[in-house]
Amino acid sequence: MDWKPCNPPRLPPTTGAFVAVAPLKEDERDGDELFAAIAGPGNEELWRFIPFGPPETPESLVATLGGARDAGQWQPMILRAAAGGPALGMASYMRLRPEVGSAEVGSIVFSKALQRTAAASEALYLMARHLFEDLGYRRFEWKCDDANAASKRAALRLGFRFEGLFRQDLVVKGKNRDTAWFSMLDGEWPGIRAAFEAWLDPDNFDAGGEQKRALAAMRAESAGGA
Repeated sequence: MDWKPCNPPRLPPTTGAFVAVAPLKEDERDGDELFAAIAGPGNEELWRFIPFGPPETPESLVATLGGARDAGQWQPMILRAAAGGPALGMASYMRLRPEVGSAEVGSIVFSKALQRTAAASEALYLMARHLFEDLGYRRFEWKCDDANAASKRAALRLGFRFEGLFRQDLVVKGKNRDTAWFSMLDGEWPGIRAAFEAWLDPDNFDAGGEQKRALAAMRAESAGGA
């Protein structure tokens, strides 16, 4: 393979069937809306496995995300409903290595209103599609605390494959972290995409927004699916 470096991810504002994804803006709207959705009283548990936070103010939240972005290793994305409305959560491109076509998705914090919805899954699909199809990346990574069972289940459901456990990898908020590694490769993407597109079809959801067939089942039927 005659490899050529890729460009860093720069997903423009993108709207799917259920979710709208856009880069973080350091303005009052993004900061206030995001803080209201995922920070403040009652949301402390959302930050249990995030290396920073919970933030105390909208300004501190935006400053942390903006600082990481400006350092060149993160591209924070804000998530809203496709039909509009306030921010519902965030996810970021991280550990950017465009010279070898690899990036990670992380710092995922979904509000309670976004969790376990089609919009949440579609947001990660749109981020993966940008890497593989717009930029030609080879590898998309997902890493989480091994104690975070929900994150590990989500990675497998979305089509990432478990690669192994990095024992005592980090110290996060004063506690040992064993890190579980997952990845998705460019050769696996066509099957993953086919399953996602079938799952996201409006006909797969009833009037109440409940899925008729599971994403994992559709992926198992797609060529190259995990």
